[in-house]
Amino acid sequence: MQHNSETETLLTPAEVAAMFRVDPKTVTRWAKAGKLSAIRTLGGHRRYREAEVKELLGGVIPTQRGAAD
Repeated sequence: MQHNSETETLLTPAEVAAMFRVDPKTVTRWAKAGKLSAIRTLGGHRRYREAEVKELLGGVIPTQRGAAD
């Protein structure tokens, strides 16, 4: 989804969740906790800046992979 005023790509909670392999509700909780900023559409839906999501994704260490190496 493109945001017209600044031509930045905005992602839905489902798109962000797919990138992190978590439930969309987890993404909403992250936004409420301040880990990720959400933009509200006129209809009240949350959207997330792709650049911010990718920055967060780059700093994430996977914890749910194999428990023991």
